[in-house]
Amino acid sequence: MRNILILGGTTEATALAQALAQRGDTAVLSYAGRVETPRAQPVPVRTGGFGGVAGLTEYLRINNVTHLVDATHPFAATMSENAVVAAREAGVPLAALTRPAWQPVPGDNWRSVPDIPSAVQAVAGDSQRVFLALGRMHLAEFAAQPQHHYVLRLVDPPLGRLPLPQTTVIVSRGPFRVADDTYLMREHRIELVVCKNAGGDGASAKLAAARGLGIPVLMIDRPVLPPRREMHEVAEVLRWLDHSANLGV
Repeated sequence: MRNILILGGTTEATALAQALAQRGDTAVLSYAGRVETPRAQPVPVRTGGFGGVAGLTEYLRINNVTHLVDATHPFAATMSENAVVAAREAGVPLAALTRPAWQPVPGDNWRSVPDIPSAVQAVAGDSQRVFLALGRMHLAEFAAQPQHHYVLRLVDPPLGRLPLPQTTVIVSRGPFRVADDTYLMREHRIELVVCKNAGGDGASAKLAAARGLGIPVLMIDRPVLPPRREMHEVAEVLRWLDHSANLGV
């Protein structure tokens, strides 16, 4: 009998949970706990960290997990690195359900940087109106560039005072439409978009909107992760689960 642990927090994780529930597979979806109002799920949910590699390894063993699927955000590097090591130590097959990275197309004006500190350095200079499309995790780093007016789009209302002195906060949950993001950028007179290369369709509207309006994009590259089996579609994961189960892996 398969006992699947999904490391989630993405639309892909939700889609996989739904597919597994429809098939009658036993699965648990694990959240890091950063979103206050996560979507309802068709499988049992656990929230919070595992306590590093050792904690995740112990969880896999104690709960007799047969398959581990990493469907976390492409920038959840620590969790993904821990998953690779824990799966190996526990002898549990691991697959990553991840989105292909975005690629620039004609009309895009992208500048790529390798990480958040590089992005902070890249926005040094004169004051601009910046659409900082990074969620709430990295706001404090951009306090080093307080000259800008930052427009933030957050899933949950901020708790307490934000670390940036000049902000406009929009509370909204994706997926977003190109027309909506075009309106947002026009309404707030955006001059620069800063975002992570998350990939997928749910957050790509801002790129199309920026392209149409001729707004430059500062694109933060994905972190480099250890080698692992990667898949881009739920159907691929289901085939992998069935194949590995038939092989007794």
